[in-house]
Amino acid sequence: MITGKNQIGFTQSATGSVTYKTINPQLNKENPTAFYEATQQEINTACALAQKAFHSYSQIKGSKRASFLNTIANEIEALGSDLTDMYTQESGLPEGRAQGELGRTLGQLRMFAELVSQDKWRNPIGVGNSSGLKKALIPIGPVVVFGASNFPLAFSTAGGDTASALAAGCPVIVKSHPMHSGTGEMVATAIIKAAQKTGMPEGVFSNLNSAGIDVGEQLVKHTVIKAVGFTGSHTGGRALYNLAAQRDTPIPVFAEMGSINPVIITQEALSNRGSQIAETYAGSITQGVGQFCTNPGLIITIASDESQAFVNDLANNLSKVDEGCMLHPRIQSGFTSGEKEMAKVPEVNFVMSTDSSKENHAAPTLAVVNGVDFIKNSQLHKEVFGPFSMVVLAKDEAEQLAIIKNLEGQLTATLIAQDEEVATLQDITLALQDKVGRIIYNGVPTGVAVEDGMTHGGPYPASTDSRFTAVGNHSILRWVRPFSFQDFPSALLPDYLK
Repeated sequence: MITGKNQIGFTQSATGSVTYKTINPQLNKENPTAFYEATQQEINTACALAQKAFHSYSQIKGSKRASFLNTIANEIEALGSDLTDMYTQESGLPEGRAQGELGRTLGQLRMFAELVSQDKWRNPIGVGNSSGLKKALIPIGPVVVFGASNFPLAFSTAGGDTASALAAGCPVIVKSHPMHSGTGEMVATAIIKAAQKTGMPEGVFSNLNSAGIDVGEQLVKHTVIKAVGFTGSHTGGRALYNLAAQRDTPIPVFAEMGSINPVIITQEALSNRGSQIAETYAGSITQGVGQFCTNPGLIITIASDESQAFVNDLANNLSKVDEGCMLHPRIQSGFTSGEKEMAKVPEVNFVMSTDSSKENHAAPTLAVVNGVDFIKNSQLHKEVFGPFSMVVLAKDEAEQLAIIKNLEGQLTATLIAQDEEVATLQDITLALQDKVGRIIYNGVPTGVAVEDGMTHGGPYPASTDSRFTAVGNHSILRWVRPFSFQDFPSALLPDYLK
């Protein structure tokens, strides 16, 4: 079995043929030209196969694509404990998390299979009427999907981006994340087996793995590629977005790039259940060692005796949470670096900060700042990816509203209040609506349900296009475009427009 861990990369096509070169990583230092040529050959092969596959795969009936997706789910499920063992070894995450994410991955594949088994999702217009115009959604072309570091299954090789693109009729080339290449390879093999069993065209799926950024950059710039899916840092997502925009033919990049997910807590809520809120949010801040894009990194309330008691309770609850192993050293170093940048700001008070005693581990951190200083310093608006949260204490409701209006785009916001306050919360709700893709009432932002009602996206810089979601059936809309036929004979129309 190809491990993919110590080589530059591998590409596997739907027929099971493997374009694979055992390239010593040292080659990049000793002979950069040979390294580039070898990786470029793999990329060109994968793209050529995807281009060829698109013409037939895009015309395959939805019921057959549904069978393909269901078979992928079955093949992944058949990997059993071998897959979850690889997942836990590579990520450091517990078995329970592996099982949960596996269930979500299988559920997404089967959800999209059900969606495309009929053609209603294409929103066909003009069927059965006398108008000469008929319109429906058609696939956009070969898609590149970047595996996410913090979700080795659900947002990676066979995750939501891949599942929705394949469902739409788009071949997929995955740029596997190097920190869980073994997990990615096992899943890629399952996809290929499913493609073989269901008779999908060669090149409908490929998997490339590399430690550096060159492969990803070359894929985004390749003329065959028509769209990109990415979940990760703002730096990485913006770099891909810029590359795609600089092409002779620009393409869309659907990047979900993180968020500090503001939480607004009213004084009434703190007075009635401040201790309970503190306990709940200590769990949310540290869930998965804070490595969720919806982690509550910002808590906004009004300065008072109740808010000070809340800060004390929150710090006390966080102190009871053990440090945790982060996904990989780069994330841990980024967390440490982010903490240090915040600590350089004199107005920021760290009420709880503990240096980790173990390699690649992180302990919870809580900081406090007043509203005026937060508004003045945009550095304080940046995400610290990990178990970090900052409490902003506004002097009054007007300043609280000003803080919200000064925020950048976010994935989520949460409003914690008493039900009897609802009539007074309209201004805050509208202000948050301008800034986020989803508002939670009296809950926590961590946890993204795979449902049609879910919007997982938001105004820039949370994502590159706030009109779309990366989760749920509607995420398929990223990989299609509207297309009209005018006065066409029925024999030339696709079945879903006849």
